[in-house]
Amino acid sequence: MIPESNEPAAKVPLHRRLYVQVVAAIALGVVFGHFYPSLGTDMKPLGDGFIKLIKMLLAPVIFATIVVGIARMGDLKEVGKVGAKALLYFEVLSTVALVVGLVVVNVLKPGVGMNVNPATLDTRSIEAYTSQAHAQTGGAVDFIMNIIPKTIVGSFADGNVLQIIFFAVLFGAAMARLGARGKPVIDGIDLALQGLFGIVRMVMVFAPIGAFGAIAFTIGKYGIGSLAAYGKLIVAVYGTCLLFVLGVLGTVAKICGVSMWAFLRYIREELLITFGTASTESVLPQMMRKLERAGCEKTVVGLVLPAGYTFNPDGTAIYLTIGALFVAQATGIDLSIGQQLVILGVLMLTSKGSAGVAGAGFVTLAATLGSIPAIPVAGLVLLLGVDRFLNEARAITNLVGNGLATIAVAKWEGAFDAARWNEETGDKAKGSGVSAKWAAKRLSLVEAEEPDTPPAGPASARVA
Repeated sequence: MIPESNEPAAKVPLHRRLYVQVVAAIALGVVFGHFYPSLGTDMKPLGDGFIKLIKMLLAPVIFATIVVGIARMGDLKEVGKVGAKALLYFEVLSTVALVVGLVVVNVLKPGVGMNVNPATLDTRSIEAYTSQAHAQTGGAVDFIMNIIPKTIVGSFADGNVLQIIFFAVLFGAAMARLGARGKPVIDGIDLALQGLFGIVRMVMVFAPIGAFGAIAFTIGKYGIGSLAAYGKLIVAVYGTCLLFVLGVLGTVAKICGVSMWAFLRYIREELLITFGTASTESVLPQMMRKLERAGCEKTVVGLVLPAGYTFNPDGTAIYLTIGALFVAQATGIDLSIGQQLVILGVLMLTSKGSAGVAGAGFVTLAATLGSIPAIPVAGLVLLLGVDRFLNEARAITNLVGNGLATIAVAKWEGAFDAARWNEETGDKAKGSGVSAKWAAKRLSLVEAEEPDTPPAGPASARVA
């Protein structure tokens, strides 16, 4: 179903293009869920199964990518610089996302006029979310301590991305210090990584089926009617996400010298799969592969993209501010500017713990409202029916934001090959290749892997 060759897309029949298959599957899912709601809800295992197939590959793919990248780069100071720049970028952009959401919800006021009495709401439907949020509540110390895994196997079994990144960085650094003695191990991990990406290509064949199942379940369970009932809120969330992507992220892309439209066109398959499954995790391995192929150095991709799933949830940040103030507006609570700034400060902390799975934003919102006495947690009931429809907007925004973050940090670090980017995306970005520093690392890597081969000429490593 999916072509694996590198031939131009124009030579691939339309029906074999993944994004066309996913679009068709989403459309069929909407129709099926609307006219056969009972059967539509039964399609949920199709979406869940596809996401589980991808999630089983996330831990080893993230681990192997980071380890191979760090071990072959050899310079641990560079790893630290990349990490620091990524965290700075994440903090700035996620804060901007929170502020943008805060401004829009005050302008549109999607909850004003509902006049809901929190005492009349049945909170049994959100007990699972509030109890999970209560279990996750903790300070900065707890957050940092939870990055350290109790056991290595446990972090892989739980799929804890931060713990996997932490261990992978340590292991990669240790292997880098071994030098030539560690080369056989790194070569073996790299070979295993290629095999994992081969599995990813096989799993992606089922992406249309997963998208169909997830959309059919959503429409069948909640109905299209809920879209009309919460029309103003949906417009607020989707409109804000669109504004953020085209305005804020578009500005970042322009600063980086790349075309936002070229980037969106390049990842169109991943965008559609994310829309269908409401999960960015479902395309993480594929995104890592594509960003490497488009000119971002492997080490930068391995560090920035997975970390962004926790530290840079731009779409979730927008949803959290709009959701929190929507509940306040709907229950007739008038928040002062000072109270809203307090909410903003709380969200700057709680938003960093949201993962790339569907529904994580709702749990994070429950944790946030639980720490703000002014807003009743019971008001979350108002969002429960429409949350699944809002998932798609925040998931897509998260995906675009983290992909662009990887490009921005690579560009900032001089680890972005504009010529390869243009070749892959059809863009007309200025520049020719990576900096001399990264080109030298590539060259030394080639010489280390092929000691009997004469050093390649200048054409083998384009230098900006």
